[in-house]
Amino acid sequence: MTSSTGVAASSAPGLLRIASRRSQLAMVQTHWVRDELQRAHPGLTISIEAMATQGDKILDVALAKIGDKGLFTKELEAQMLVDRADIAVHSLKDLPTNLPQGLILGCISEREDPADALVVHAKHSDKTLATLPEGAVVGTSSLRRLAQLRHHYPQLSFKDVRGNVITRLEKLDSGEFDCLILAAAGLGRLGLAGRIHELIDPAISLHAVGQGALGIECRDGDTAVLELIRVLEHRPTALRCRAERAFLRELEGGCQVPIGVNTQFSGPDASGELLLTGMVASIDGQRLLRDQISGAQEDPEALGIALARRLRQQGAGLILEEIFASVRPEA
Repeated sequence: MTSSTGVAASSAPGLLRIASRRSQLAMVQTHWVRDELQRAHPGLTISIEAMATQGDKILDVALAKIGDKGLFTKELEAQMLVDRADIAVHSLKDLPTNLPQGLILGCISEREDPADALVVHAKHSDKTLATLPEGAVVGTSSLRRLAQLRHHYPQLSFKDVRGNVITRLEKLDSGEFDCLILAAAGLGRLGLAGRIHELIDPAISLHAVGQGALGIECRDGDTAVLELIRVLEHRPTALRCRAERAFLRELEGGCQVPIGVNTQFSGPDASGELLLTGMVASIDGQRLLRDQISGAQEDPEALGIALARRLRQQGAGLILEEIFASVRPEA
């Protein structure tokens, strides 16, 4: 994972307590945050409390059926609210856009490649997503990926897959699936970039809001902690993700809805206008709405809100209402 601090080390004695999921990927990400903070603040002592979240424990039910926007975050947030942790490290795509009272998104780290990636069984090493045989079984737990791929490749078969990245790869290699769709960033952070068979073009699959970036959550008003973690903030990534999160928030969508995004700057080195592409689709892939907006990067939230409203006018609201009704957990 690349370092984006660009800030000279400073002396910051004291203790910082980090809450993290205990999955292998989460720990890799949390250790990176710890190492970067210790590099910037040599006097700082950092402890890590790793725990399982609801999303880690419930592995026999599709994520969308669980019906909880804080599947991978609530337990970590509780530790901060009762003063047992100072920050929580999240894959930003897992962090709901509306946070509990008293907590804020303190900073956003530099984004890795946000693309979705195709990982194939060895027998399909000569295939691409477009040339997989009819009926090939594609493993994904994401309604966003499912809807977009059904739209473009209706001849493929799709099957829910749960578990951490290593578990999913084991299921693939055992022959349970012909291929998997995973986040390129997660594979890279785990040292598994070599398993990426194809990066899926944004024209086919727009990525999740915040995908590829880490979000550091902390208590609102905790100025000492905010001062410590600000060295991790990467402004271009933060601008892009703020636009994406505003788009998702305005659509009232959680992590488990078919909403995708892509953000770019019109000029080199994060200069020029911010370009935001957004997508809302039905789960069956039959209806897919996609649009783009551009504007001044200084107000990314305004762009996200404007694009969400534009898609609502095109029918996105009705699609989302139908999805919420279909995946709502039984009482």
